[in-house]
Amino acid sequence: MSEPRTILIVEDEVDAAEMFAEMMRVSGYHVLKAYGSGPALTMLNAETPDVVLLDIMMPDISGLEVLRYIRRDPRLQHIPVIIISAKNLPSDIKAGMDAGATLYLTKPIGYQELKSAIEKVLRGGS
Repeated sequence: MSEPRTILIVEDEVDAAEMFAEMMRVSGYHVLKAYGSGPALTMLNAETPDVVLLDIMMPDISGLEVLRYIRRDPRLQHIPVIIISAKNLPSDIKAGMDAGATLYLTKPIGYQELKSAIEKVLRGGS
């Protein structure tokens, strides 16, 4: 049996991060959590997850900056990044996609929607 895929959750709200983590564990994924952009950048220097779930409203560094960092790094740039944000205006979604997001999902998000999105990006779809 193959190793479980690794999902990095970058979310400054602990309750939301825990909820997403539990959804992913139930689906059989290995979960890493970073509670903010700074910790996420540190973790990305040590780990290469299969998918990143990224909030963009962070207290320290914008999630869009984290996304740009991922897209500039040759070791990380292939990783699918799914933005999960409460920001749902067309201009917000465009900014996320322009920064290099693979998918953009808006909160609140249900288990099935999140699971389907992750399966889709792991298959190479967007």
